[in-house]
Amino acid sequence: MIDTHAHIMMQGHGGPYLGGTQGVIERAIAAGVRHINCVGAGGDIDEVRSALEAARRWRGVSAICGIHPHDAKHLSAGAVGDLLWQQVSEACADPACVAVGETGLDFHYDLSERELQFAAFFRHVALARHLKKPLCIHTRNAEPETLQVLRESGANQVGGVIHCFSGTADFGVQCVDELGFYLSIPGIVTFKNAGELPEAVRRCPLDRLLIETDSPYLAPVPFRGKRCEPAMVGNTLAKVAELKGITADEALSATTTNAVRLFGQRLQTVLSSVAIQ
Repeated sequence: MIDTHAHIMMQGHGGPYLGGTQGVIERAIAAGVRHINCVGAGGDIDEVRSALEAARRWRGVSAICGIHPHDAKHLSAGAVGDLLWQQVSEACADPACVAVGETGLDFHYDLSERELQFAAFFRHVALARHLKKPLCIHTRNAEPETLQVLRESGANQVGGVIHCFSGTADFGVQCVDELGFYLSIPGIVTFKNAGELPEAVRRCPLDRLLIETDSPYLAPVPFRGKRCEPAMVGNTLAKVAELKGITADEALSATTTNAVRLFGQRLQTVLSSVAIQ
């Protein structure tokens, strides 16, 4: 299995992981996880660098680097913001980084002004196009606006993933059909109040589905309420298989192939059954 989006270096949300990141890695291996995309997208460069550090330390870890829409305001802080963007751009160019993000729009919390979120979003897309790397998109309560930016910015030229997808089924279909994006399915799909997510999974072509945990958040049933980690991604995979009417092995093969196709050669170790080391 590939957990395509996890914050395994994060120390918040209930404190540090048991055994630290090494403990997370060991439990993931035991659960059959062969690769993890570690996301660094905080409001300062330290979280970005921590994701790269994880990718360099563990063979089966890749980095995704960017500035979360919550923290878009940090990019507007004059010379400090310019330096931050330069540092993020350099991190994204690193071979250990397989995607640019997470970037996008979050109109649920509005922790950064919307104008600043739009500006940061466009900058990330331009960077991804320059580097020829896929995008990792966060969107909440902003489906029309997210589609507008992706269309206007030429995001389809590099593609990407709507991470932690929990939107409407129609939005998911548009992202897949119009932009060639993937939908990454989180543990939410196992919840009783999963909204339209199960329908979105049913309607999405199998070759456009990924799985993730978004650790340390959104632990799937039966772990709901606990701190999430990559070892739990199999529960999400099982639910996706159920919704698609296929076996778990078929879902595993498809989501693994999809992840390698999107994120590139760095993930090829998964296909040769090389575990995280």
